Amino acid sequence: MKQAKISEAVVRRLPLYLQALNELLRSDVQTVSSQELGRKLDLNPAQIRKDLAYFGEFGRKGIGYDVSYLIGKIRHILKLDRNINVALVGAGNLGQALCNYNRYSRDNMKIVAVFDAHPDKIGMMINTMRVQPMEELKQTVEALQIRIGIITVPASAAQTVADQLAEAGVEGILNFAPAILKVPPNVRVHHADFTTELLSLAYYLERNAEDGDDDDEVVD
Repeated sequence: MKQAKISEAVVRRLPLYLQALNELLRSDVQTVSSQELGRKLDLNPAQIRKDLAYFGEFGRKGIGYDVSYLIGKIRHILKLDRNINVALVGAGNLGQALCNYNRYSRDNMKIVAVFDAHPDKIGMMINTMRVQPMEELKQTVEALQIRIGIITVPASAAQTVADQLAEAGVEGILNFAPAILKVPPNVRVHHADFTTELLSLAYYLERNAEDGDDDDEVVD
């Protein structure tokens, strides 16, 4: 693998490539060109080739990429060829939905422990996992070698949970709470904020409406 610094944008596109390649494999497609992959993902083929070239030469000129081989390489790059244990904090509706989805995921990244601070949630079962009290977080993270935490608690509790996850030793946090988190430099945070995404969509809806109004004025 090349030692050049890889941008976050490149890393975020790799799962898109992996998803598309898995779909092709399920359709019994053995090889794919960057042009075909670009059409499938609505991306520039040159961008795809450039992204993959950061990590090695995976394609053959005039033939394209071997789908199975490239899947294996991207899984290795994303560290999905090894087990990555995940803890989820917040056993509400969203947390339970994520646990149920993850149960059937074929990836090696699995939610293996669920925590909540509410007495009514502690002890309930989600699939085969018992919701544990927050007091057991650090011990469980260490015992199960958990490396990633998912936060699905209200915004008011998100920073406290992030502090507890960082102190327990997780290396990454996926935050679903609408809150900006402060964590140590050795912990990476990705935000999945529904509110922010919906607000940004509203901007584009308004713009489309304005464009439509302008068209009507021209026709008149």
